[in-house]
Amino acid sequence: MRFSQVSLILAAGSTIIPYVSAWGAVGHEVVATVAQMHLHPSVMPILCDILNYKGNCHLAPVAAWADKVRGLPQYRWTAPLHYIGATDDYPSETCAFPGEKGWEGRRNINVLSAIRNTTGVLEDYMDLRKAGLTTESDDDAAQVALKFLIHFVGDMHMPLHLTGRDKGGNGIKVSFDSRVTNLHSLWDGLLIAKRIRTIPSNYTRPLPLPEVETHLRGTIYDPYIRRIVWEGIMGKYEDELDSWLTCPAEPSVQSLQTHWEQWLSWTFGRRIGSWLMGSRLTGGGLNTDDETLCPYHWATPIHALNCQIVFPKALDEPPYNRVSFSGTDNHTCSSSNNTPEVHWTSRPRKNPYLELDTPEYSGAIQDAWIVEKLMSQGGIRLAAILNWLFADMEGSILSNRTWRL
Repeated sequence: MRFSQVSLILAAGSTIIPYVSAWGAVGHEVVATVAQMHLHPSVMPILCDILNYKGNCHLAPVAAWADKVRGLPQYRWTAPLHYIGATDDYPSETCAFPGEKGWEGRRNINVLSAIRNTTGVLEDYMDLRKAGLTTESDDDAAQVALKFLIHFVGDMHMPLHLTGRDKGGNGIKVSFDSRVTNLHSLWDGLLIAKRIRTIPSNYTRPLPLPEVETHLRGTIYDPYIRRIVWEGIMGKYEDELDSWLTCPAEPSVQSLQTHWEQWLSWTFGRRIGSWLMGSRLTGGGLNTDDETLCPYHWATPIHALNCQIVFPKALDEPPYNRVSFSGTDNHTCSSSNNTPEVHWTSRPRKNPYLELDTPEYSGAIQDAWIVEKLMSQGGIRLAAILNWLFADMEGSILSNRTWRL
């Protein structure tokens, strides 16, 4: 590996398969693995210490932790932190991010604010750690913040976590290979599972890159990661990396509390949603973006995919607009650690829902490498955030804090 000066800013509801994890577990684990490949050598030991690993240390096993705990009483408050939605947003008919009516839900309780907040918590923690002032409770809080950060960066790169329409697509029934699922589950896992099934056989063998192979764990999706890295990050995306990570030059973060106080406020349910009240608002009115960390700026083109391809116009036209919608819980993702078994388990049955396993839909997504690009962006951005927070390097310019394969 070589140190690069490139601007890497912060360096299933279907019977198609027995079980497929959400952009969690498999999708989130892919993002985490890509990130781990791009960490500065000084970073991983610190992360392993914070995560209190006793054996082989890897980021992937904790990448879906936030989905696992969101149903527990002590973590139910975190459920709205996995997504964001604008009141005016109704893809594909209307794309607003946020539009005139602003954001749904409580102010600053969303995935973009969560990325800003957890990053700040870890930054404050490292200041205490370097000064030798951390306590056991500080260590515990940092571990939780790190797990959330790893997960939330992944969530931000899933388009349906950026719209509130029908609970991020959970309430829209569709058909995939003649089997019933919902739009969220399709994007969370089924598109990924299909790609894993069709990976060229040459990717079942190790790449001539120890800096890649060292971070693979012998999972069913290792060939998928190899292809994403070889053809994507080291291939078609190589010249795009700077643009992925560019942030607006105008700072927009002026919080009234320390990040640590904000985290405690969230954790214990006090002053929720008020920690940025009164400060100068930019970045979609969220006060999340500055010249180095800009989740709103990064999320904006991801959200646009909802109108461009995620929500096909046919969903809102007869006959599918009469049958495709159903009540559902809030944005939910599967949280199992099981990796997907990529084979069919039931014979297709005729159903009344819009079929999306077509050349025009899933074929176009596959040909454009949309899912793979999103996970690549998530991994690179997560790596750069972690490098900025934890790397033992002089200077504070994030554009100098990443490692390239």
